[in-house]
Amino acid sequence: MTMLPSSEDADQRRLNELGYKQELKRGLSVVSNFAFSFSIISILTGVTTTYNTGLRYGGPMSATIGWIVVALFNGCIALSMAEICSAYPTSGGLYYWSARLAGKDWAPLASWITGWFNIVGLWACTTSVDFSLAQLLQVIILLSTGGANGGGYTASKYLVLGFHGALLVSHGIINSLPIQVLALFGKLGALWNVLGVFVLMALIPAVATERATAKFVFTHFNTDNGEGIHSTVYILILGLLMSQYSMVGYDASAHLTEETKNADKNGPMGILTAVGLSGIFGWAYLVAVTFAVTDIEYLLDTNNDAGGYAIAEVFYLVFKRRYGTGTGGIICLGVVAGAVYLCGISVVTSTSRMAYAFSRDGAMPFSKVWHKVNNKEVPFNAVWLAVVIGFCMALTSLGSEVAFQAMVSIATIGLYISYALPIFFRVTLGRKSFVSGPFHLGKFSCLIGWIAVIWVALITVLFSLPVAYPVTKDTLNYTPVAVGGLLVLCLGSWVVNARFWFRGPVTNIEK
Repeated sequence: MTMLPSSEDADQRRLNELGYKQELKRGLSVVSNFAFSFSIISILTGVTTTYNTGLRYGGPMSATIGWIVVALFNGCIALSMAEICSAYPTSGGLYYWSARLAGKDWAPLASWITGWFNIVGLWACTTSVDFSLAQLLQVIILLSTGGANGGGYTASKYLVLGFHGALLVSHGIINSLPIQVLALFGKLGALWNVLGVFVLMALIPAVATERATAKFVFTHFNTDNGEGIHSTVYILILGLLMSQYSMVGYDASAHLTEETKNADKNGPMGILTAVGLSGIFGWAYLVAVTFAVTDIEYLLDTNNDAGGYAIAEVFYLVFKRRYGTGTGGIICLGVVAGAVYLCGISVVTSTSRMAYAFSRDGAMPFSKVWHKVNNKEVPFNAVWLAVVIGFCMALTSLGSEVAFQAMVSIATIGLYISYALPIFFRVTLGRKSFVSGPFHLGKFSCLIGWIAVIWVALITVLFSLPVAYPVTKDTLNYTPVAVGGLLVLCLGSWVVNARFWFRGPVTNIEK
């Protein structure tokens, strides 16, 4: 009687075919894989921390309708990534894909640029998420002690940085645990986001004594942004940034494929379900919160009780107006803070796996250190590298808020560029040689791929536009400087050094 190979044997055999031996513990199900990406996208994290942008540039219409537009284009990116992930289920993910799709001559350079944009983007994402949580804790403390107009305590920038450091350390400790334990945190993060959205979208409009009309929520266009921008088209474009900022990080499902069972099927499914459900739940959350918005100017005013943190002020006001106290609103902010915390855990998980894979191929300084796996089959050193770099990047906040914002902007643009590069190679250099996996797009593959690439090119330009006029050193959008600087460093290091020794993904299987 012939024994059928187990899924684990099939996964290991496929990984061997891609050039790697199994070193990480393969214990994640499709639900666990999805949960990590869904937890990183974290609707409650993205929408809550960027809602000010949506309100300021276009208001309710750009937030609610703009979300649908962005979600559709993100769906094209997710579909293309899922197809490539199915063909190459390895922790290297994007940079490995670029190497395989760009062809032998271009593989090293394509892999080098994609990998560095991806890992720096993930490090910046680690910084951004935990620093956003530190700022949210600052607002929670402010409101809990009376608010800005009631003698509330405003934490200093040094204390906020201390919060940030403590959060990073706690995430490092949790990520030092076996993958089975991390899977539980990933599932908790996904469940927290779903239940949190349901609770808040029901509670906030129900408690609000003043509600916006459906016409206001879906058609009101705010042109009074206070930033010197009056063009309707320009305002609408900037308003899309909130939605785009909120939906990033789903490459986690690819980075975890070496720890996922049936990786060539479950990895792609993790990407698609995370993006699809985030689009649906994110829109529902946005609409529910916006029904409680009646005075945009006041919500954005830095002199309100939340210091201009729009959603915090919405939550605080709806409870205060009905019950005479904003305690309920503060508890709701606690729900959001829980989601952000769980998001941070998953971001460090994804970042450490990318660093592990990239160093396995010798691309990073001291690669042998970051590639080490401990007796729990965890890339321990790569985990703590993410923690240290996440803290160092936040140090710029002490000197210049502008410099810090420029650095963390790489969290979005850097990641999206790394998403687009392998898709670009798929529809150009690798168009004829690509061999699809179990999940494929058939005859629509190239069309969807080109839509994804063009969208990323477009948002790269949008992220670089000035967001205030007149443009001064304090209002200049330094995103193109940061992203351009990263590109110059990547190409410069390639020309000067890396081109002589880096050959792209390298097999670690002894023959």
